[in-house]
Amino acid sequence: MIMNYLAFDLGGSSGKLMLGTYEDGRLSLKRIHRFDNSPLEVDGSLYWDIDRIVDELRIGMAKAEEETGGCIDGIGFDSFCNDFVLINEGGERMAPVYCYRDARTLRNQDEMYRVMSKESLYAVNGNQIAPFNTLNQLHAMKAEGRQELLEKADKALFVSDYFIYLLTGVKQTEYTTASVTQMYDYGEGTWSAKILERYGIDSRLFAPLAYPETLAGYTNKGIPVYTVCQHDTGSAFLASQGGANTGIISTGTWCIAGIETDGPVIRPEGFAINAANEGGFPGPHHRLLKNVMGTWIIQEMLRELNEQGDSLTYGNLEEMAQRSVGAEGYIDVDAPQFYQPGEMIRKVQENLKEMTGRTEDNKGTLVYIVYKSLAFKYRMIFEQLEELTGKRIDRINMIGGGIQSGLMCRLTAQITGRQVQAGPEDATAIGNILAQMKASGAISSIEEGRQVIRESFPVETYMPEPDEIIEAEYRDFSKALRDTER
Repeated sequence: MIMNYLAFDLGGSSGKLMLGTYEDGRLSLKRIHRFDNSPLEVDGSLYWDIDRIVDELRIGMAKAEEETGGCIDGIGFDSFCNDFVLINEGGERMAPVYCYRDARTLRNQDEMYRVMSKESLYAVNGNQIAPFNTLNQLHAMKAEGRQELLEKADKALFVSDYFIYLLTGVKQTEYTTASVTQMYDYGEGTWSAKILERYGIDSRLFAPLAYPETLAGYTNKGIPVYTVCQHDTGSAFLASQGGANTGIISTGTWCIAGIETDGPVIRPEGFAINAANEGGFPGPHHRLLKNVMGTWIIQEMLRELNEQGDSLTYGNLEEMAQRSVGAEGYIDVDAPQFYQPGEMIRKVQENLKEMTGRTEDNKGTLVYIVYKSLAFKYRMIFEQLEELTGKRIDRINMIGGGIQSGLMCRLTAQITGRQVQAGPEDATAIGNILAQMKASGAISSIEEGRQVIRESFPVETYMPEPDEIIEAEYRDFSKALRDTER
């Protein structure tokens, strides 16, 4: 029997609709539709063009129906987390949809942590302290005079939940997304009454919680709409192939480095390194991780170069960087100046000089330094997680679109001193489909689904090749960042 599943995967730089076809124990994947996605700047604020995204979704679904002859067994949605759509009782969108990179959270975060300290917030949910969290966004709205909008809203639907609502009329809040808002309480299994009360946020703003592997509803054409791990990292980690003692790096606009655990690990030591606890598929798929600024820096460098008149691709940047292999220097990829778009090449040059005293104008060398610095950060994170959990990380599974950079994969193996298995590339869409397959009965367990993935998608292996010069650089990098964090 042939079964067709659709995964709508919305990222910070693009969106795509993928068709997964399951037949004879194998899963194949085909991209049905893709579109660029980036925040729009309007009067100094950053927004998502949510109406255009919805239009692209409908275009993709029409293509999928034509491709399959209307034989579609399910659709699931995943996206970046924390951003939300305010709707009124009639279901109409009430305001533009802010992008998590908007500066309003940075403007108001000092006041936010006077309401509750970072330590006391972390003690409730173990969420990372970061400006993009939903709590920060809601606090910023109240601080900047938009309280009335929240009071008039019927619901705040997170982006993937909003798509489900448009297709089914069902209002829900998916668990993995809720778990990273900085308002969820793992101990209570619901929203934290303490946090909501302190920040003056009414719990009625959020729809009932829904969990991955459930049927949300049906489209007007009868297509089942499934609740999956709608936080895209949750879907990506679900497709990981490493097994026990494996570190996972989900590569994309953000790079997420972490491990799967049986449940939250909320300790003062975790707060000290800002380790993030994130809910996953029910069972032993909780995530303990850290966010890294990721290929966002490369994306912005490419955009800037092309706006200056070049006509380059990521492949071109990779070739330029390959010619600079061995160049010395590093940056702190998570430095605050990299968070917002614009003038990324200048920012990289300035941070390089700040961190190492070096100056550099060659663009290929700068790209190489970014990739090397990402690998430095991955190593630091896995060393921190090993210390936090007492669990040895023997190998690394890199997944997602960033593994198209063989250079980054090789550097990660070399710098971490661990074997790297790169694949699958479309891990987020595959994990999305995996949850649908489990919900529809096509597979009996996630373990069975992971075996299907192993038999269906290639994995490339990179072995570590120690380098004394890079090792010395890492020691300098690690010391510099630890001194900064004190």
